[in-house]
Amino acid sequence: MKMNYATIKNYDIADGPGVRVSLFVSGCRHHCKGCFNAETWDFRFGQPYTKETQAEILDYLKPDYIQGFTLLGGEPFEPENQVELVHLLREIRQTYPKKDIWCYTGYLYDVDLIKGGKVFTDVTQEMLSYIDVLVDGEFIEAEKDLSLEFRGSRNQRIIDLREGIK
Repeated sequence: MKMNYATIKNYDIADGPGVRVSLFVSGCRHHCKGCFNAETWDFRFGQPYTKETQAEILDYLKPDYIQGFTLLGGEPFEPENQVELVHLLREIRQTYPKKDIWCYTGYLYDVDLIKGGKVFTDVTQEMLSYIDVLVDGEFIEAEKDLSLEFRGSRNQRIIDLREGIK
């Protein structure tokens, strides 16, 4: 199955530091109560992700004032989505090594994205190797806190993967 995406924001200031390019992928099995993007739960929502889509994202990242790229959804770490996204992240990292990559996932880094974890695939570790900052954990409406920066609920963690790799 090919991946679909909901939208690309070429000037996003909400989903990570600075001005960013963001890709909202389609498909999510979490179905968090109070989700701000529930239409993206459907894997068929939006439009097909193609080589042209990838080229468009790479082009949007060109300007110096763009600090980085953010991947969200939907759920980037659904196994079906990892197949496509690993190529995109590899290309961004090779083309723009100085730009940072953020990713939002409802899955837990140290539970679901490790070998034997719920959504661990043969490309999960490679995907994680390109990501600088991972915001993990499902959105929990009872933990919602509008004062939090770059996350929606208090249970979610902002994990600096570069620190972990050093």
